[in-house]
Amino acid sequence: MRALLPLMLCALPAVAAAQSFSTPEGCEGVLTVQHHGCLMINVWQCEVDPEGDKWIALIGEAGVFSVQHVDREFQWLESFKPPGTETLEIPAPDPASVTDLLENGIDTWEFVINKDEGAERNVGYDALTGLEVVIDGEPLLQTEFEGKTLTIDGELIEEGSGRQYISAKHRMFFFGENWSGDTSENALNLSPVEFIYPGENGFFAQKPIYECGVIESRFGG
Repeated sequence: MRALLPLMLCALPAVAAAQSFSTPEGCEGVLTVQHHGCLMINVWQCEVDPEGDKWIALIGEAGVFSVQHVDREFQWLESFKPPGTETLEIPAPDPASVTDLLENGIDTWEFVINKDEGAERNVGYDALTGLEVVIDGEPLLQTEFEGKTLTIDGELIEEGSGRQYISAKHRMFFFGENWSGDTSENALNLSPVEFIYPGENGFFAQKPIYECGVIESRFGG
């Protein structure tokens, strides 16, 4: 999930600490994924949205800290976080495309995110590594990515690399191992552990269950 940068998992306070979370009216929950690193996502779709749009709540030990709205190509259309709303500037110079990645094995992207404090330019790529894995019965393709976030004037804000997973069925990215810069020595593993569907135990749970307390201690200094 290239636009959902893993570094923010430890930097943002909870949007709704210790508060229950459910789908909005006119929407239906479709998937819960428990990840390593005390992270969970709940995914839902809404009747009023274009076909293929999804909403993704990122949930840490303290509660929901970010809600993302993505389209069928996994373009990050808008994000709701404590600092404010962030929106994709459309049209993007080089739109992110799940279709291109699955058909060609690589997808480059360049897009601008508008924030309250100013616009930021994101550039990078996703590529299939050729590795196919099955996690909790879910077939996934491993990807690798490199990306940079820049000011509109070209000043580097942050950069990162990593390996993630993509589901062709869901047309979604899922976290994997991510690191800053060009070294993987201190990779943060946020890979999926459980995929949970409607009617199964743990669907649309309120909190993550794996490795909670570990992430906070790693970033305490």
